[in-house]
Amino acid sequence: MTEDLHQALQVLKDGGVIVYPTDTIWGIGCDATNPAAVASVYDIKQREDSKSMLVLVHSESMLSSYIDQVPEIAWELLDAAANPMTVIYPGAKNLAKNLVAGDGSMGIRVTGDDFCSELIRRFRKPIVSTSANLSGHPSPALFDEIDAEILEKADYVVKWRQDDLHRASPSSVIRLGTGGQIEILRK
Repeated sequence: MTEDLHQALQVLKDGGVIVYPTDTIWGIGCDATNPAAVASVYDIKQREDSKSMLVLVHSESMLSSYIDQVPEIAWELLDAAANPMTVIYPGAKNLAKNLVAGDGSMGIRVTGDDFCSELIRRFRKPIVSTSANLSGHPSPALFDEIDAEILEKADYVVKWRQDDLHRASPSSVIRLGTGGQIEILRK
């Protein structure tokens, strides 16, 4: 895992794109503050840049650096979550403009994965996490399900957990409104 962390970190610092395991499914990632890197991810996925992607942070303390005001209910939801949960927050800031939704919101997940947490901690910035699939294709629960085209276009493919046969699922997704409203988008 140490060599993967070193290689992935260097690629992120250089504005490149990685394919990596997360606490859910396999993902495509880059520096969430770098518009050119984000554009590369949209290009690799063959996805319109009007469709949002989420970002990963390593801890709850990182949230306030990328969200204007974290609604109070968010802390309770994060504490209560038994499984990976992506929260769509209003008022994104300090992220690549082409990553933030048109309404200014951003989906962020505090990762529980050791590799992701350590990578983000060392990088000191959030990373994009979008499923490692071409737009419209099924999300890869296992490494062997990732389209060869995606693997070829990435600047680095993490070796860690490529042989893991545990079928992962995407995270739940909850949208928070500015007044504390909660909308469940995916269970």
